[in-house]
Amino acid sequence: MMLEIIATSLTDAIAAERSGADRLELCVALTEGGLTPSLGLVEAVVAGVNIPVHVIVRPHSRTFHYDDNDLAVMIADIRQIKRAGATGVVVGVLTEERKVNTDALSRLLEETGEMKVTFHRAFDEIEDQLEALEVIARFPQIQRILTSGGQAPAPEAAEQLKKLVDKSKDTSVLILAGNGMNPETLSSLVSATGLEEVHFGSAVRVNRSFMYPIDGAIITAIKSELEHS
Repeated sequence: MMLEIIATSLTDAIAAERSGADRLELCVALTEGGLTPSLGLVEAVVAGVNIPVHVIVRPHSRTFHYDDNDLAVMIADIRQIKRAGATGVVVGVLTEERKVNTDALSRLLEETGEMKVTFHRAFDEIEDQLEALEVIARFPQIQRILTSGGQAPAPEAAEQLKKLVDKSKDTSVLILAGNGMNPETLSSLVSATGLEEVHFGSAVRVNRSFMYPIDGAIITAIKSELEHS
């Protein structure tokens, strides 16, 4: 089982790695759902930890339908993130009809090179997720989809997550469950869905809030539970 932890600072990143995280998603502005971090932060985290660092590329929180100006910024960010040595990027682009924007996605993926790519929770605004998974799986650069199975928190969407996990077995894409993940329901969710990767944010922090630092003991406990599940 792969455990991914959201980090918003170098301190977060170091604490998560020391406590057993397998991978980091680096982003800022969590109250807006996560935005692209500064280049300085990307460079500091890549240099400061040994586990993979995946950096979100999201220029604003207004929509996942981006115009040419937005895409130009995202392309520039991907180039800088790649130069900084990050392992991967986390992206998501939709049409105005809330379907996968394959044209925009192709433009972004032209810049990723050998970096790993996650399609983020823009996926949860898509009505037909099984169809969208097939579309995303046509892009060999994309290894995983971060999803809660829809608009509800992941622990409340076990049935949909299982459908996605089952569907993904015919592709090269993995399902990474995130949003609302918590230690109390983790074992039952993994058992019910067959998930191989999970993504934790506020639940591994003091007071379960992004306003507080990471609590390494929670990550250690989650990691131990995953190893024995």
